[in-house]
Amino acid sequence: MSERFILTLSCPDERGIVAAVAGFLAGQDCNILESAQFDDLETGRFFLRMLFTSEAGVSGETLRAAFGAIARRYAMDWHINDATHRPRTFLLVSKFGHCLHDLLYRHEIGALPIHIAGIVSNHVDFRGVAEARGIPFHHIPVPRDGKAEAEAQLFDLFEREQGELVILARYMQVLSDDLSARLAGRAINIHHSFLPSFKGAKPYHQAHARGVKLIGATAHYVTPDLDEGPIIEQEAIRVDHGMSADEMVAAGRDVETVVLARAVTWHAERRVLLNGSRTVVFR
Repeated sequence: MSERFILTLSCPDERGIVAAVAGFLAGQDCNILESAQFDDLETGRFFLRMLFTSEAGVSGETLRAAFGAIARRYAMDWHINDATHRPRTFLLVSKFGHCLHDLLYRHEIGALPIHIAGIVSNHVDFRGVAEARGIPFHHIPVPRDGKAEAEAQLFDLFEREQGELVILARYMQVLSDDLSARLAGRAINIHHSFLPSFKGAKPYHQAHARGVKLIGATAHYVTPDLDEGPIIEQEAIRVDHGMSADEMVAAGRDVETVVLARAVTWHAERRVLLNGSRTVVFR
């Protein structure tokens, strides 16, 4: 079977980019299977994702070395990755386990293209869940006066185990500005409301008190600006006056799991490209 690769790039927009890329791939005996592009007219920036095969068995290293000339010509921010690569991922969780269980199930049935390198928690509630699946469990308490030490331990684990992605699967700790910056573009959070509305604690209770008719969830990249990172995916469901706050919470849990799974999948498949404070998502 031919090797498959994914090319992603962004650069200032100008004529000839697609032709140059397609011509390069043809010259390397590659066949394009998928191609998606977006020209942001507001910023003048161009985005592209291509899935292609190397019919001649050319290695990724060779392709990357040869593509450098084109990338420099157009000032590209680019990557060529093995399409079968599964990013080494750490799942962070506190006491709410619905997102964790959903991600584990999807991973077990082959529907989530990541490698779970470990589960990290500031509590011990899910140790058994991890051990039953043979996944390393790391208990890193976060005492009120020891947050910096806990985050240092977490980042050391991430680096030591060659982590590539962190998923905050209802991890109820706010990451510091420093750690958020270190994990820029590599940490995904699920927020249990539409952002930026109903921030803070008990968003469903806030929504219930306001009599909302739609509730939802937002998956976004973590940044030093709390709950304001680039949004990857959102979803909503209808609610009505007959639902209690607890019923809204239950309905919201389902939305959170779906939205987070989509965001993780799209990130792992390199369908998400950062565009300043926003994202371009090639679904």
